[in-house]
Amino acid sequence: MDYTDKFMSSEHQEQFRSALESADPSSASPLLISISPKSPRFPRSPRSPRPSKHTGSPLKTQKPHSGKVGDPKKGGSGGKGTWGGLLDMEGCHVDDPNDPNYISDKDDAKLSTTTDEQFEEFRKKATIMVEEYFDNDDVTSTANELREIDRPGYYFYFVKKLVSIAMDRRDKEKEMASILLSSLYGDVIDPKQVYKGFQKMVQSADDLVVDIPDAVDVLAMFIARAIVDDILPPSFLTKTMAYLSKDSKGVDVIKRAEKGYLSAPLHAEIIERCWGGSKNKTVEDFKAKINDLLVEYVVSGDVREALRCIKDLHVPHFHHEIVKRAILMAMEKRQAEGRLLELLKRTCEEGLINSSQISKGFSRIIDSVDDLSLDIPNAKVLLQSLISKAASEGWLSASSLRSLSLIPGRQVVEESMLKAFKKKAESIIREYFLSGDISEVICCLEFENGSGVAELNAAFVKKLITLAMERKNREKEMASVLLSSLCFPSDDVVSGFIMLIESAEDMALDIPIVVEDLAMFLARAEVDEVLTPHEMEEIGRHFPGSASVGNKVTQMAMSLLKARLSGERILRCWGGGGSCNNGWTVEDVKDKVGKLLEEYAAGGDTREACRCIKELGMPFFHHEVVKRCLVILMEMKKERMWSLLSHCFDMQLITMNQMSKGFVRVSESLDDLALDVPDAKKQFNNLLHKAANQGWLDTSLIPLNRSGTLQEFTNGFTSI
Repeated sequence: MDYTDKFMSSEHQEQFRSALESADPSSASPLLISISPKSPRFPRSPRSPRPSKHTGSPLKTQKPHSGKVGDPKKGGSGGKGTWGGLLDMEGCHVDDPNDPNYISDKDDAKLSTTTDEQFEEFRKKATIMVEEYFDNDDVTSTANELREIDRPGYYFYFVKKLVSIAMDRRDKEKEMASILLSSLYGDVIDPKQVYKGFQKMVQSADDLVVDIPDAVDVLAMFIARAIVDDILPPSFLTKTMAYLSKDSKGVDVIKRAEKGYLSAPLHAEIIERCWGGSKNKTVEDFKAKINDLLVEYVVSGDVREALRCIKDLHVPHFHHEIVKRAILMAMEKRQAEGRLLELLKRTCEEGLINSSQISKGFSRIIDSVDDLSLDIPNAKVLLQSLISKAASEGWLSASSLRSLSLIPGRQVVEESMLKAFKKKAESIIREYFLSGDISEVICCLEFENGSGVAELNAAFVKKLITLAMERKNREKEMASVLLSSLCFPSDDVVSGFIMLIESAEDMALDIPIVVEDLAMFLARAEVDEVLTPHEMEEIGRHFPGSASVGNKVTQMAMSLLKARLSGERILRCWGGGGSCNNGWTVEDVKDKVGKLLEEYAAGGDTREACRCIKELGMPFFHHEVVKRCLVILMEMKKERMWSLLSHCFDMQLITMNQMSKGFVRVSESLDDLALDVPDAKKQFNNLLHKAANQGWLDTSLIPLNRSGTLQEFTNGFTSI
């Protein structure tokens, strides 16, 4: 036995002999290695080698690439799958997996596999948790299990799984799912994960319909409930709609949630009770509980207990009732005012009642303040005092109450104040008709109505149009230009027109053509985008009688707007251009648009082009910009024209309505354009598809088929 054998185990001896036998005797002499008792063992397996602890040792352990054993090469280095030459030192460095600097090519693949395995494991656990929750109805237990799993990046799947399983169950499980989401929101599940989970549900609506026939209705109700519960922002609807294809069921879900459920009067209470309510409690039950907790709080003064009771109600969408009853109680019991305001302040500071619910509660009191005055003589004064205190402490935005508190036709400001403002408004308007200085009017209005009281704004709109109708076309044009420059809230303009039309019968004594003039002012307001088509319909609903003057005015205005090229005709009804661009014709504007786009196409600056478009002062004529950009793009292949349209749309310089009208006008001239550009129809089809995907187009104006292209673009838009 060799002297080394006494220091080697039988296993090591066998490995050593095997190595000697594999060496080429003609090229290498027998190897003698001195091995100390502290020498490490040989590797347990070729796949997990351990490095030698002898510093500077020439021996390297090479990781085999396969399980096959090849013939030894000349010089002792083994073939494929062998250990190589035992004395081979030159260029023999081999990567060691145990080296801290070792990087394997398979690391990324392993990481990806690990991530997939983790997500698959979470999917299984999420399904089990949802099923268990529906069995035991234990919110706390479910929350603890989610915390223990500690995979916050995957919680969107839990949201999706919870809703999808509940959709196929009874109303009881649907209500339980909504309660669980409200309870976990923010504390356990991040708001972004809730948002993502519902987005995934909407995107998979087409698949859900296969298994759940009423999936559109049920999912829409879940989304509406989430918005009412304040776990989804209202903007979820519009943002999600932008990413959906036009023919997907997800679009139907968003529309159903927005128009079918969230637009209904008292929709919060209706949606809250759609599946039986929280544990089958009615609104009256909650009102009774709210009243009891406020009475108990006034007696005890225990803020913590009151906050706990409010939280235990689990009705965040109904917190405005707490605000309303607390304010009403403070007005009735003056000695309790301090405690009740302190409670509302604490709920706001701790995020228990959000600012929206605070404002809504105050607004409900303001709406009923006239009735309250019968029982509380100084109700208005007391309410104003409470609003001032809340605003000064920073937990109420007083500006948010103005639009909510005013209803068309209701007196909210003092009669003397209103009369004084009307006199000053008349003086301002007459001065404007002489000077044409819009900036001076704006400054005067800020001085006279700095707080932006809606009723005073409406009164100014009424007075402006009334005085203009008594004068010539020049003043009428100036009135329309001023109205589009003031940037009043649209609700105030609507109120002004309603009051104006209501007094039309009296005005007819002095102005025989009052119906025609009012219809033209109303149509011009929509062309100038002061009013939207929806608001025009709202004005029409105030005058249902077919024989009434109001109905005749609105019907005539709508007829004017439906006419071909109505925008240009209405623009020129009183001479066009107003006081700013007096004397401009449509041809002048077209010429200016053409020149600025030619300059931009030749290498002009995007910002400069946008500034020039804005300075035209004709937002209702921006469809001409869209049309000319598309024509230049198709004729000259100037891709930068598309960038200009994109920039204008992003900064809201060109609206969706104007963008759609521009595409409509190009489609109508495709036959003529094809004479110069043979593939005009194909190019236009591609541009239309691209614009539709980017969310530029109003599908109510442009009929798209399932592929996102025009149904009959070769013959123009026959539905327009």
